Amino acid sequence: MAEQLSETAADAPGLEADIKDEAGLLGARMGQGMERLLATGDPQVPTPEEKQQKLDAEAGQLETPLDTPDTTADEAPAATSAGFLATPAFAATAANTWMPAGIQGLDVSSHQENVDWAAAWRQGARFAYTKATEGTYYKNPYYKQQYNGSANTGMVRGAYHFAIPAVGSGAQEANYFVDNGGGWSADGRTLPPLLDIEYNPYPQLGNTCYNLSATQMITWIRDFSNTVQARTGRVPMIYTTTDWWRTCTGNTNAFSNHPLHLASYGQAAGALPNGWAAYNVWQYSSTGPFVGDSNVFKGSTADLDRFVRSSSSAGSSSPAATAISRVAAANPVLGKSTSSVNCGLKDGGCYQNFEGGAVLWSAATGAYPSRNGSIRQAYQASGFENGVLGYPRSAEVCGIKNNGCYQDFQGGSILWSSATGARVSPNGAIRTAYQKQGFESGSLGYPTSGQVCGIKDNGCYQNFQGGAILWSAATGAQVSANRSIRTAYQAAGFENGVLGYPRGPEVCGIKNNGCYQDFQGGAILWSSATGAQVSPNGAIRTAYQKQGFESGSLGYPTSGQVCGIKDNGCYQNYQGGAILWSPATGAQPSPSGAIRTAYQKHGFENGGLGYPTGAEVCGIKNNGCYQDFQGGAILWSSATGAQVSPNGPVRTAYQKQGFESGTLGYPTGGQVCGIRDNGCYQNYQGGAILWSPATGAQPSPNGAIRTAYQKQGFENGGLGYPTSGEVCGIKDNGCYQNYQGGAITWTKSVGAHPTAGEIRRKWQSTGFEKGVLGYPTADESCKAGKCTQPFQGGRIDWTKAGGAVVTRK
Repeated sequence: MAEQLSETAADAPGLEADIKDEAGLLGARMGQGMERLLATGDPQVPTPEEKQQKLDAEAGQLETPLDTPDTTADEAPAATSAGFLATPAFAATAANTWMPAGIQGLDVSSHQENVDWAAAWRQGARFAYTKATEGTYYKNPYYKQQYNGSANTGMVRGAYHFAIPAVGSGAQEANYFVDNGGGWSADGRTLPPLLDIEYNPYPQLGNTCYNLSATQMITWIRDFSNTVQARTGRVPMIYTTTDWWRTCTGNTNAFSNHPLHLASYGQAAGALPNGWAAYNVWQYSSTGPFVGDSNVFKGSTADLDRFVRSSSSAGSSSPAATAISRVAAANPVLGKSTSSVNCGLKDGGCYQNFEGGAVLWSAATGAYPSRNGSIRQAYQASGFENGVLGYPRSAEVCGIKNNGCYQDFQGGSILWSSATGARVSPNGAIRTAYQKQGFESGSLGYPTSGQVCGIKDNGCYQNFQGGAILWSAATGAQVSANRSIRTAYQAAGFENGVLGYPRGPEVCGIKNNGCYQDFQGGAILWSSATGAQVSPNGAIRTAYQKQGFESGSLGYPTSGQVCGIKDNGCYQNYQGGAILWSPATGAQPSPSGAIRTAYQKHGFENGGLGYPTGAEVCGIKNNGCYQDFQGGAILWSSATGAQVSPNGPVRTAYQKQGFESGTLGYPTGGQVCGIRDNGCYQNYQGGAILWSPATGAQPSPNGAIRTAYQKQGFENGGLGYPTSGEVCGIKDNGCYQNYQGGAITWTKSVGAHPTAGEIRRKWQSTGFEKGVLGYPTADESCKAGKCTQPFQGGRIDWTKAGGAVVTRK
């Protein structure tokens, strides 16, 4: 991105010239962004002093530095006898005199012109940084006087570069810096090269971060650092502020192996950018006590000496260099080296770049090659040794399954195949589960993605050719294999759906060679006959468990759970029936068979029976079965089939008769309504029950009385509906049953005969069967206006004119 911005700047007429001109007039330097932020609240807005300086320059009072002969590479202007330039020298005149504990130092740029270094030494300064370059267009015209003058007083000194990522790539600006004073040598007098990366001072170049994203800014800094290190043998120190680092790099920790020069004005350094536990140099003031900006080195004089002399690179005889050389010789594919052995990496590690990749070394792992190609690119994307993988623990190994390759690292491995590309497999629960599956040789094959975390409940997953592995703190890492169960899991919303995370692997070889997998929220069951179906936790699954899951009579689910039916109920179908649930009844099985067929004919839960209130119960009289429902019951026997016994007065009367265990036995048909006077009846093995609004429900048991009632036309005859049940144990062990239109009496000796009307009223006056007439011995007969009925003790004759008359034998 920085290169693109540079090209854009070059293509825009006058833009680069404007930048150069402003750089000459304002002289962008260390701390200027911080000064602007403190003075104006915006690092893009010049301070009043800068505005005045520019006005003076425009008025001809200040020579534009870019018009000054370049003295960076040539001789400096003539010096006085004291060894300093004849042009005015700047000494410390600021009011601030406070100094924090430590080795004092300063930094300067063209703003300070010719510096009185002797005065700075007398104030206590023992090190100095001098601005060398800015962007790819500006060189400090006072560089030699400042750089050499500080050294001549006995200070250790170094050069810094003011970064302008909008006009050049990291490598371009690093090369410009090194070519124009930014070198380093282990002479004990030279500080490490310093990258000044901070607030953008030029509004025409974009926002505070030069319009770069955090990723682009990190790439730019890494490009600059790698180039400086390759050319000088030392990683640069980074000058910045914690605020800018957070804003423009996303607070990355990718440069924690670089020394830190922190800008923070106040009595304490304050919070540090991410990755650094301490600063090396703290710029604590821009207003004195020293000319330019005042700095302090964290440590003793001996520490500063070690800091200056350390190259952070391994000598040719060091263990790291020896190991790296041996690995390079054994891997000719790496080609020629393109850098020295550089150390100071994470955990004291070292590396050396080659045409064909690099060799990395740490004390914990030894030296291993990182060859150019897909695996190295994936390693780079993960942050090299600073990322999750750490250092390599093996060379790249190829020729595995499907001609794939892998390389092991401290923190996992990277696997590659032509079908999947290179993917990171980091150490942890998911990789352990992958290992148990046989890595790429197992059913999962190669990873097809990196590990993704931060999903539901802070879980993680990684996809593979043959499925995925999902992990959560509650469930651990579990495999979700590419098969029907995973397809159903996907349809249910993976971990975000009702099932949540898997709680175990897929288990096969159960009934009919089926499979299942348990999840936090239930299970998925599969068979070749039913496919994969979800069995979610809840009342229906609990009822299914009581039935023995797939091994029970219900077998495998044939559908998912369906809710939102009548009364907000739910159901799930199975090979052997269904389970229905409602808030009022709970979950009850409805097994396949005659009872369920009858239930279906009645409209399942939408019919008069509603939901089951209990399971099907078998082993009752004659090996029959029944199931209770909200609206009644269904009873079955081999002799009668399944018949509905709906709630109501007929069923209540049936209950009083003892249901199927009573004299009526099982129903032989359903309840029939709409007969005479809106009545109803239901037939049973042992008779019937009849109901009307006027008489209620009365049993009509099989026998002589019912046969006689049938001859009378049941409820449609003269007797109408029964008004009582059959009563036995009267005279001579006889029986009777009352009806709306009379009664039927029976004894063994005379049989069953009805009595009704005037004849019955006359018989009543004689005391019914207890009187002189006893029981009727035949039905009433009528002819020519005269009706007669014989009894054991005589007869009763009736005419309209004479009424009923008793004639005794």
